[in-house]
Formats: sequence, structure tokens, C-alpha cells
Amino acid sequence: MRRLKKSLLFSVITLLLLSLTACNKTELEKVKVGEVTRSIFYAPQYVALEKGFFKDEGLSVELQTIAGGDKTMTALLSDGIDIALVGSETSIYVTLQGANDPIQNFAQLTQTDGTFLVAREKVDNFSWDQLKGSTFLGQRKGGMPQMAGEFVLKKHGIDPANDLKLIQNIDFANISTAFASGTGDYVQLFEPTASMFEKEGKGYIVASFGTESGQLPYTSFMAKSSYLKDEEKTVQGFTNALKRAQDFVQKSSAAEIAKIIQPYFENVDIELIETVVERYKSQGSYATDSILDKGEWDNLQTIMGEAGELPQRVDYEKLVNTTFAKKAAE
Repeated sequence: MRRLKKSLLFSVITLLLLSLTACNKTELEKVKVGEVTRSIFYAPQYVALEKGFFKDEGLSVELQTIAGGDKTMTALLSDGIDIALVGSETSIYVTLQGANDPIQNFAQLTQTDGTFLVAREKVDNFSWDQLKGSTFLGQRKGGMPQMAGEFVLKKHGIDPANDLKLIQNIDFANISTAFASGTGDYVQLFEPTASMFEKEGKGYIVASFGTESGQLPYTSFMAKSSYLKDEEKTVQGFTNALKRAQDFVQKSSAAEIAKIIQPYFENVDIELIETVVERYKSQGSYATDSILDKGEWDNLQTIMGEAGELPQRVDYEKLVNTTFAKKAAE
């Protein structure tokens, strides 16, 4: 009889534990996130996923890569995703087109441009004047990489329209291939492609557009104003998890970070991932917190204006919501 009681008690406890586990699984709030590209530039996001920081906040984050800022914003506007990770300039474009439910930036991920200037030939004692008269393979017109690129060229006294041959009609996904095939003397590339080219002898990194263009909200998490209002708890949990990841990235070595995010870059050598992470860390590309401040916003619009892509300035308070980021930083 005593054994029977023990057996029944054990069964009841087992059922309770299974029930609690099932409840915990069903309690996770699903959040659909769309990133504009898969990039080591977004390392804190992958750290938050791999370290379980989102789950700790009761969230089940479904991440998908949606190539192109326009497609990512379309998915956000049509409720295909809840949150978009994309350049902050896209929220301005959508607003100026008259969106009924304004898109707001609520958590900043990167705070500099993430591209590098790569020369076809090895250059000793590089100076920006060396670009004059060259063929420069730039990024897509209207995108933040292109605008930051032109801003830096002008900063160094180079007129993109007259001082060099500027090529901007190649799709983002094909720029590196075009350069590798012989197009251009210089190219503006993201990592890890820039470092891969250097390793393979296809090009040489000579300058950083991120260092040259200053701090700006290059990539941010954004959502519809209605979502931020209706899902406050979810958004706060999301931002809390992101802040933990940002803190982790700041205090951890590039080697440790590379090991954690490697599953997201299966075709990239771990040593190369480490090199790229270290490069971004050393130039301060990863935001130390999620707060998008007014100075960064103003710099963003200045760069857009210089590129002729800003019909009118949009107030910081209209498109930036710092409520969640400030609370996460407390």
C-alpha cells in the first residue's frame, strides 16, 4: 500500500511538472521580427537570441531576413511582422508618404555606418584624394550606406558627381560580385565581405565610413505606433532583452561573441567572424544602449539632406519613442 501511495504521489508530481512546463511554453509571447539583412553588424540581436534573453522576458522571437529596406517596411506595414530591424531613414520615408499609423523607432542597435572602403590594389599611406578620377562602386541610391558614403566623400572635398565615376545601379546583393569581376577601383562594402576580400587578396580595406560619418541611428528596431501602445509589455520585454545583449557585447571579447553568433553565419570561418566583431567593437558601431538620442537623429537627417534624399525634416519626437529604452537602461 505504501509503495502504491509513493507511486501515485510520484505520478502526480510528474504530471504537475509536465503541466507547468507546458504552461511555460504556451505563455511565451510570439514576436515576429524582420531584419533587413543577415549581418555580423547585428551581433547583439543574435546574442539575445542565443543566450535566451528574449525567453527570459517571456518572448518567443521568430526572426526572418527580408532583403531590402522597402520590402522590410512593406512587411511591417502589412502586419507580416511585428517589429522591423532596418535603417532609421526608412521610418522617415514612410512618414513623408503619409502613413496613417506612424512607424516609431524604439530601440537602437547600431550607432555608426557599417561599411568600409575597399581598394582593388594595396594602398600605402591612403588619402581620400586618391579617389579622384577613380571608378567608385557605391551602394544603392537612397539607402543609408550610399548617403553616408557620399557624406564622407564630400567631407573630404570630393564631389561624387564630378570628381569620380560613381556607379549606383547595381543591386545590393550583387555589388561584391561586380567588384570581384573587375568593376570599379574602389567599392563600399559591409562585413564580412570586406574582410573576406582582404583575406582572399581581392581587395584591401583602406578606410571606415563608420568612423568618418560619426554617430547616427544607423539600424533600429521599429514598429507601428499602435503596436507600441497595445503591446507595451511585449515591447518592454523585447527592449530589456536587447539591453542585456548590448551589455554582454560591450564587456565580452570578440572571440566569445563570435562563438555565440556563429550559428547565424555557418559559411563564415569563426576567425573571420571574430575579426569583424573586433573591428565593429573597436570603432564603436554597436550601440551601448537602445536609446536613440536627438543628436544622432539630427545627424541622420543632415546626412540625408546632403544626399538630396530628405524633402523635409521630421521631428525627433514624432518618430522616436525612447520610453522603453530608457526604462531598460535603469
